This record gives sequence, C-alpha cells and structure tokens, in this order.
Amino acid sequence: MLEVKLAGFNIDYDVLEKLKKSGWDGKDNLTPETISAAYARISRDPRPVTQLRADARDEVDKARKSNENIVFKMGHHSVAEHAYLNFDIIGLSRLAVEALEESRLSSYTEKSQRYITLEGDYVIPEEFNEKEKKIFRKTVGLQVDAYNKLLPVLYEYQKKVNIDKLNTKSGQNLIEGWAKEDARYTVSLATECQLGFSTNARNLEYIIRKLKYHPLMEVQKLSQLLYDRSKRIVPSLIILSDPVAFKKQFGWEVSDGFLKSGRDKIALIARNVKKSIKNVKQIIREVNLIDATNNIDLKIIALLLYSSKLINYPQSIAIAGKMDKKTNKKLLKVFFDGFTEFDSMPRQFELINFTFELIISASAFAQLKRHRMMTILKQPYDINLGVTIPPSIIITNQEKVLKDIVKKTEIVYEKLYKRHKCAAEYILTNAHRRRVLVNINLRELYHLARLRMDSHAQWDIQNITTGMVEAVKKIAPLSAALLCGKDEFKKYYEKFINS
Repeated sequence: MLEVKLAGFNIDYDVLEKLKKSGWDGKDNLTPETISAAYARISRDPRPVTQLRADARDEVDKARKSNENIVFKMGHHSVAEHAYLNFDIIGLSRLAVEALEESRLSSYTEKSQRYITLEGDYVIPEEFNEKEKKIFRKTVGLQVDAYNKLLPVLYEYQKKVNIDKLNTKSGQNLIEGWAKEDARYTVSLATECQLGFSTNARNLEYIIRKLKYHPLMEVQKLSQLLYDRSKRIVPSLIILSDPVAFKKQFGWEVSDGFLKSGRDKIALIARNVKKSIKNVKQIIREVNLIDATNNIDLKIIALLLYSSKLINYPQSIAIAGKMDKKTNKKLLKVFFDGFTEFDSMPRQFELINFTFELIISASAFAQLKRHRMMTILKQPYDINLGVTIPPSIIITNQEKVLKDIVKKTEIVYEKLYKRHKCAAEYILTNAHRRRVLVNINLRELYHLARLRMDSHAQWDIQNITTGMVEAVKKIAPLSAALLCGKDEFKKYYEKFINS
C-alpha cells in the first residue's frame, strides 16, 4: 500500500533556537514559507535580512500573502526554491518510481534490490479487473519463484569465483549482493520499493501537477498524496497544484491542458507517422553514438583559451586551429597537472555534447536515470528488443529459468496490453529493455564514467557506460583520455601525463 509521509522541512534557525530554549510559543511559524518571504524582500527592502526573517516569523499570514503575490502575480518563482521538504515514500512500484524520478532538480535515495532479499511485495494495479488481477498475481508469483530458484545457485557461483572475499563479513555481503542483483532480473516492475525524496517547493509544485495527469493511477495517487502532505506546510508556494484554489485566490484559470493532453498528442502523431512507414528494419545495438560536437579536441583547447585570455570565441578557435596535436596534448598535460579522481572536469567541458541511443534493461535504466543532469528521452518497454541476461546466469546454465519466465511474462503482457497499454508494463521484468535517447555533455560523461565504470559498479550499467566511453574516445582521444572508473583513474592519469 502506497504511503507518503512528510519527513521534514527547513525551519528558520531562530525559531529552532527558541524551541530548544523555551519550547513552542504557539505561533504558526513552523514553516519554510517565512524564509521564502524574507528572502523575496531582500532586493527591495533596505533592512538587514535578519530583520526581514524576524518580521516574516511574527506575521506568517502576511508572509504567505507576500509569497503568493511575488511568486504567482509577479512571476518570481525562484523564491519558492528556498522552501525545502523531505518525504518518506513507501510501497511505490519500480515502474512508478521512474515517473517520480524524472524530476531533475530533486534528490532521491532508493531502496536497492542489490542489497536486500526480495520477498514478493508488489503493487497490484488498480487499472486491472479481477480476472486480470488473478492472472497478474499468478505471473508475479512465478517470477518470484524463479528469483528464489536462481538466488542460491548464483550465490554458490559467486562464492566459488570469489573465494578471496569469503574471509570477511563485508566480502560475504558483497558476494551475496552480486547474486541478488542478477537474480532480480526475473522480477517485475510492480515490485515495491521505498525511497527518501527531497525537493524544493517550486519543483514540488510542478511534480504534483505533472504526475496528476500521468496514465498510471498509482502515479496519480502519488501526486495527490504529495499535495495533501505539503499543502499544510507550504500552501502559499504550491497553489498552482490546485487550479480551483488558484482561481479562487487570483480570479483566473490555470490551464493544465498541455500537462493533461501533451502525452496523448505525441502518441497520436507517432501512430499516424508509423502507419506511413513500412518494412523498416530495426537495428538492435545497445550503444549507438548518434551525434557529437565536431572537432572536440580543438574546441576544448579553444574553450580553455577563451576562459583565460581577453579574446572572442572565433579568435580562440583560430588560435587552437593553428596548433598541432602534439602542442594540444602538451597544453592539456599542463592544465591537468595535479588533477585527481575527486576533481570535477572544468565547466568548459559542458560545451561538448554527445547524443546516444541506448537499448537498455529496466535494471540498468534504474541506475542511468539517477544521472538527471543529462537529457533522457525514454520509450516504453518493448518486448521486441529481447532481454538482458546476466552473464552469471549463462555460466551457471540457468538461462532457461530466466527465458521461461520471460516467455510466460510476455504472454500475459500482450493480453494486458490490449486493454491497458501503459499499465501492462507492471508485469514486465527487470530484464526487459527499452530504447533511450541520451544527450550528455563531456563533463557529465566524466562523472558517469567515474561512478559507473568503477569496479564496484553493477555490470549492466558498467557495460552501457563503457560502450559510450569507447565511442567518445575514438573521436576525442585527448579530451576523453581520462574517461575511466574512479578506481583506475591513477593508471589513466599517469599514462596520459607520461606519454
């Protein structure tokens, strides 16, 4: 059962100090709205900000009115970003988590299937009738049975090939985690999880509005629960979430037309276009570099010059263009002298962009989507793309177990899809795949590689990331020379500096 609990929010420090010393005075000032209201006045009020905060604390109703005017009448929505809320979310399906975590500027910490033993807790979609629910329960039960059948076999295999790690408790836990992360490829996207979710009021308002019109009823319910839990704390900052309340307050309509029907319009266009396309052969390639900035190594040199000299960008390009590869490498060696695996690439690297099309499993996508600064356009899961099979399952001759459950799952999926389209995806497994279009800059790719190519990374997302990095290194050998996992950084760094 889905639960959303308000776990915390930011409160004025002076209020907290007073609470510690003398307890609550009964004033309705335990809200982040007073901070937003005070900071909103900084640009026009000559008084010290400490005094502005004190005034907002003393007159909360006035502070809320100020927020409403500044945010919604004047359009300064950034004021709402000073209010921050934390939520416990329990019993949400893996499929619904994907919808929530589309929000880029929020924070999520999710219960990992890698470190816990799954016990068959799953969401039963409200969209299904009783007959469909019966078939759904039976299929999920078979998936869990397959998980329980694979887990001990994979655990024994991991112990056998990682004998050196059995001497410590942490090593034993690591081995068990590897077995669990591969066994989970049999379980469905309906599997329940829990997560901590933190965001500011501006983002929260948009999330609530967007999720309200999602095709999954579970996601719509999540939207309502987030609104119910937050409206008591920050009513003046999320009023767009309730068009009725907004009209009552300001006298004009809030149009949710695009949020409500935009997805359907895109789907209609896609259907019409698809009818005109016949016999187009699908290419199944897990990592495909579609587009990239031209002359990357030259442009990185130009961007570094631009940031250090009083010249325009065309001049920077012209100077860099006159340098040979040897000179470029020498400059980059000087620039990266002292660089470590804990340092971020400079901002100049953000102007180098790549577009990839990936064919990725649900398991790997769950990790990819956490890198929210890149642009991710995802398609629905597609059973025609096959499934991703963990190498350990192949090595232990358990491939038939996974393939059998996939076959049974897809039969049920096709039956459910006829009536439910999006909700049918609940029954698909972590092994099922989808196409994803990713736009990522070179700075973000360095971050992705550090984390997802590291030896501690899960093999599936590690393979995807490695494929992306290999494609980039072919066209940007100098700028991409240090792309690697965190654990191998020193090796790559020394090779680059000493070459």
